[in-house]
Amino acid sequence: MIARRSIFRACILAAVVLSCCGSPQAAVVDTLFAGDGVPVAKTGQGVRPLDVRVHRGYEGWERLIPTHVKVQYAGGMGLLSTGVGWDYGRRCRWETDVMTGFLPKAYSDRTHATFTVRQNYIPWSISLSGRFALEPFSCGAYVNMISGEDYWVREPDRYPGDIYYGFTSRLRWYLYVGQRVTFMFKGNSALRGITVYYELSANDLDIIAKLGNRSLALSEIFYFSFGVKLQIFR
Repeated sequence: MIARRSIFRACILAAVVLSCCGSPQAAVVDTLFAGDGVPVAKTGQGVRPLDVRVHRGYEGWERLIPTHVKVQYAGGMGLLSTGVGWDYGRRCRWETDVMTGFLPKAYSDRTHATFTVRQNYIPWSISLSGRFALEPFSCGAYVNMISGEDYWVREPDRYPGDIYYGFTSRLRWYLYVGQRVTFMFKGNSALRGITVYYELSANDLDIIAKLGNRSLALSEIFYFSFGVKLQIFR
């Protein structure tokens, strides 16, 4: 644990040095950690936070208002999917997304609609230079449902016995890891930031297949996807 903290603090310090290059008035002296675990940079101009994520928040019924919009390509959620989400918790580390998408006929027997619920965790955000921030690690889980008569939750009667396949073909569970880069707008603009991200994900069936077949390459079970997040909360 001590070694991991040392490595993390070294990465934070390196990011601060890179972000302050070319600014003689902002020479980095040290990297500190605030009481809530948020890294801060001690510079010639004072102390500034490296994690600048701020949750202005809503009260009462306003908490139902989405804080961001997402558009994603691939990832087992169809060719293209879009939806809304909510970020919450200390430093907005948690996100919940609800997304819909489609799988064109070119990739299946016919066009299918998809519906996805995602839970995301983004532990760190490192301010690079002014408006840019790096989120070096994100992870999470999501469940995807696809439409169509050929997909089912309970096995149809045409299959022999009570349990033939032993799994549902309509629902797939995924785990993912990824990284993000955010550009933040200043002022009172309705659009507060744009985040570009990529993810590597694997579903439950592929993970089980990998555990039972060591010759199966990791490249055969992982899905690559990328997307854009528009931060819109006030």
